[in-house]
Amino acid sequence: MKYTTRKSAVLLLSDGTIFHGKSIGISGTTFGEVCFNTGMTGYQEIFTDPSYFGQIMVATNTHIGNYGVNENEVESNGIKIAGLVCKNFSFNYSRVDASGSLEDYFAKHNLICISDVDTRALVSYIRENGAMNAVICTDGTPIEELKASLAKVPDMKGLELASKVSTKEPYFYGDENAKYKVSALDLGIKTNILRNLAKRDCYIKVFPYDASYTDLASFNPDGFFLSNGPGDPEPLDGAIAVAKEILANNKPLFGICLGHQVIGLANGISTYKMFNGHRGINHPVSNLITGKGEITSQNHGFAVNREELEANAEMEITHLHLNDGTVAGMRMKNKNCFSVQYHPEASPGPHDSSYLFDQFVENLKK
Repeated sequence: MKYTTRKSAVLLLSDGTIFHGKSIGISGTTFGEVCFNTGMTGYQEIFTDPSYFGQIMVATNTHIGNYGVNENEVESNGIKIAGLVCKNFSFNYSRVDASGSLEDYFAKHNLICISDVDTRALVSYIRENGAMNAVICTDGTPIEELKASLAKVPDMKGLELASKVSTKEPYFYGDENAKYKVSALDLGIKTNILRNLAKRDCYIKVFPYDASYTDLASFNPDGFFLSNGPGDPEPLDGAIAVAKEILANNKPLFGICLGHQVIGLANGISTYKMFNGHRGINHPVSNLITGKGEITSQNHGFAVNREELEANAEMEITHLHLNDGTVAGMRMKNKNCFSVQYHPEASPGPHDSSYLFDQFVENLKK
């Protein structure tokens, strides 16, 4: 299907600020927390990343849709962002192995998009004023009516969203004859994490977000994994309890992003909502153990409290974000447990962080 009508559309922020643009042809309204991603490529992986559930994505890259979509380049079973804001939406695409257009992909999932927005001005505004709720409207709903509806949207702080994206039933991934078995708690797991574990001779059983330690241990795994995901980590009492039991039984544990935050909470270290999160494929991180730098992919709006982590005698910071000094990685001194705030499986160019999966497998061998 091709949309030809370019109706006027608006992006309304919760503080009343309005940005104007054009609809790509899909009519309606959508609500979520507005945030931006600085990646120059990989828009399909971003749109299907469960960690973005409930968020309106602003693309800082000028062109979106220019290389179409490929059905094999997804991180979940469908689009997870609440809506898209971009400068230039490409209705035409050019790519040898594309399976279709982004326009048709959005139509299939009924994803509301506003284009022709001054995204440079919008991102600057978000950077100065912080992440906030917003609404995209492409159907002409009056502004006052949009404001009333937007006021009822809950803040991301305190919002539990893992249940919205987690699997409903356990499933297996990889070769059942693999050398190692891993139980993964799905808080919004990305497919490429499973690919990276499987190609390192791991057979993974993926469990729903509310699975108990007994459930995960019934697979008799060599180690445990806590996945990425959306929302505030603090309401995840079940996942925090699972992490505590894994550590109490001294089992190998690896966490990424939301899983990293859950491990922090399991050790009595608080988390907090960032003024603006880290979202992009070019974030610099310092590995304090090796002294090397890493160019990383990141996607998070919450972080582990650095002061509390430094004061915890059982914990050690392993990685720091070089832009703002936030915690990017940690490990336990007396347990077989480590975690990172970024995404080692998301490597559009540099593979600086892929060693973390090898490190986890080494821990399984122990």
